[in-house]
Amino acid sequence: MECKGWHLCSPHLSVDILKDSTTIILRSVQQEVFGAELELIAANQCIPKSSLLWSLDPFIDCKGVLRVGGRLQEANLGSAEKRPVILPGRHHVTTLIVRHYHAESQHQGRHFTEGAIRSAGFWILGGKRCVSKLIFECVTCKRLRGKCEVQKMADLPADRLSTEPPFSNIGLDVFGPWSVSARRTRGGHAESKRWAILFTCLSVRAIHIEVIESLDTSSFINGLRRFLAIRGPVKHIRSDRGTNFIGASKVLGIPSNIDETSVQGFLSDHDCTWTFNSPHSSHMGGVWERMIGVTRRILDSMFLQMGTSKLTHEVLVTFMAEVAAIVNNRPLIPVSYDPMDPFILTPATLLTQKVEPCPAPVRDLEDKDLSRQQWRRVQSLSDTFWDRWRKQYLSTLQPRKKWTSEHRSLKPGDVVLLRDNAVKRNVWPMGIITEVFPSKDGLVRKVQIKVPKVDGIKLFLRPACDVVLLIASQV
Repeated sequence: MECKGWHLCSPHLSVDILKDSTTIILRSVQQEVFGAELELIAANQCIPKSSLLWSLDPFIDCKGVLRVGGRLQEANLGSAEKRPVILPGRHHVTTLIVRHYHAESQHQGRHFTEGAIRSAGFWILGGKRCVSKLIFECVTCKRLRGKCEVQKMADLPADRLSTEPPFSNIGLDVFGPWSVSARRTRGGHAESKRWAILFTCLSVRAIHIEVIESLDTSSFINGLRRFLAIRGPVKHIRSDRGTNFIGASKVLGIPSNIDETSVQGFLSDHDCTWTFNSPHSSHMGGVWERMIGVTRRILDSMFLQMGTSKLTHEVLVTFMAEVAAIVNNRPLIPVSYDPMDPFILTPATLLTQKVEPCPAPVRDLEDKDLSRQQWRRVQSLSDTFWDRWRKQYLSTLQPRKKWTSEHRSLKPGDVVLLRDNAVKRNVWPMGIITEVFPSKDGLVRKVQIKVPKVDGIKLFLRPACDVVLLIASQV
């Protein structure tokens, strides 16, 4: 049956028809791009040195297809490899050919694809650039090996740079558990689990630890109440999106940004706000995550010295108090060996107002003199701490250790791959970005993604570092 007009041919075509179609397409592409060179070669004239074909010694075969001349006529190779067809690098037909052999090589790298193309009998001018460009834009390759998005590191929030009293702005997280011996029974010891809440001062970097008996909201609120009773009121809380945290914020009536809206009110009796980081973004809570890592290492050393003895609730609480003391006595800046500068800047300096044991009085003093000297000592230590905190510690927060350059911000309509560490990469879900949340600097670090599921469409809030861009929006 003869083909007429634009239509979709039957897939069952003979080999001769496919070969003739290939020849017609190749001749058409070459005539479109190399028309001048074909006329010179047909007239047995030399092509100019400025032509891209000059070094290939091209010739026209019996079917009118332009091929590479070269010096491999006597090689033990197939005729297609010895005399490959010349194709331009920037043509849609060439792109289709590269895409076909890239898929045949199971989306491997440039060398695999180039080898498959050359073995098939094609010589692409600028082939490396053409193949690399297609692999860079290949959606399947991005799904298999594409890197997650990165963005320039954001500026520090104001509560990290505040000189307010300690624990006015805090970050918190829960870690654990540990098995403790609750009581003796006839069969041995009845064990239960304990967790700990770590409160971190965002400016001074001091910590406070409270032990809790469960991960439910009630137990967490009791731990938070104990912290507030000891350290005083808190203005701002930051944490991840743990279910116990979100439940506690609702129970306490603390306004939060769960829906990513700006906080407008304050809790009347606590004067406190609660900011939740976006899900799966532990790097946004590096202030307290780092302290949890240090705390765990100190606890490991304590448990090793403890040996095989049973861990009780009382011992665990004591260990946590000692760990907090050790962490709070760490230097915030490198220790100076200058004898004229013996003061070490530590969080405990501000919390305890002690840098050394107080000497015994050299003479009898009245009560009013004692109170006056104590006030002056406390004020002097506080002034010294904050002065060095501004001059020496704040400067260490200035540089960006990584993520130093700006990248393209994600936009609504981008097709992305959503990272899920619980499953293999081949089954990571794909979705479309429906909304972006720019930071103060205008760069996007949080996005909302629409993902189709079996039970309907789901919306996910994720950081930019948790998505792989597959197809960029053209808007």
